[in-house]
Amino acid sequence: MVSAPPPSSGGVIICEMLNILEGYPLKDLGFRSAQSVHYQIEAMRHAYVDRNSYLGDPDFVKNPLDRLLDKGYAEKIRAVIDPKKAGVSKDIKPGVAPHEGSNTTHYSITDQWGNAVSVTYTLNDWFGAKVTADKTGVLLNNEMDDFTSKIGVPNMYGLVQGEANAIAPGKRPLSSMSPTIVSKDGKPVFVVGTPGGSRIITAVLHTILNVVDYGMNVQEAVDAPRFHQQWLPDVTNVETFAISPDTRKILTDMGHNLGVPQPANHLAAIIVGAPSLGGKQVGANRFYGANDPRRNTGLAAGY
Repeated sequence: MVSAPPPSSGGVIICEMLNILEGYPLKDLGFRSAQSVHYQIEAMRHAYVDRNSYLGDPDFVKNPLDRLLDKGYAEKIRAVIDPKKAGVSKDIKPGVAPHEGSNTTHYSITDQWGNAVSVTYTLNDWFGAKVTADKTGVLLNNEMDDFTSKIGVPNMYGLVQGEANAIAPGKRPLSSMSPTIVSKDGKPVFVVGTPGGSRIITAVLHTILNVVDYGMNVQEAVDAPRFHQQWLPDVTNVETFAISPDTRKILTDMGHNLGVPQPANHLAAIIVGAPSLGGKQVGANRFYGANDPRRNTGLAAGY
């Protein structure tokens, strides 16, 4: 799994969530079963505690990547996840065991030689800072909002962050950009990424799970409805049709606070070799791309 390093939080938090979920039989539990959704929400909740508390510009703060990416750490998190009860975000805090101590652009590309790129270019808010670099037409971002302007106060995306991401001269803000390349046997097999602020991380996570655990083809994986939990505020935003009414009732009875959808992400994804991982190539087609239908813009194209 190759993804964005700090000062983006995307790569490490996606990998932390995957490590946590690795210990659950998601495929056997079934796609969007109440139990599998519960485990995914709790993995998101715990990983975002770490994102919002520990990560920042590595030139200014020490990012505890070895611990956050450790399989043993993921096992400790699984140990405190109640299989029948939702966690309470305000009770899950950094320093308390096991947590010791919309308008970005994305594109995914592969070529005939096996090279792959996954690029996320952040603007943050609409038209960024509304300023272009002289004679270039390139918009500058307003990613200052990604800093912790005041500890305990949410930013534009509702993220409540800590001292590690506080504003300082020359410091880069913590982002959620998560351009990701999944490889097998040293060769890229899946390229994925999206815009969407704090929702980027969970959208990429869902798409990886859909392809790897649930065997979806690339378009199915991108189209599938998603949900998002970021620790605070203590609400899981659920897209329309993501879960059935009876699943919603089970999760609500477990204590989950399920809310309305947030603005849509816009996934761009490619599977190399077949329409799905481990599938059969169709004719001479080697690359299978998918464009997210949620915004009705962009497309998947080959040349």
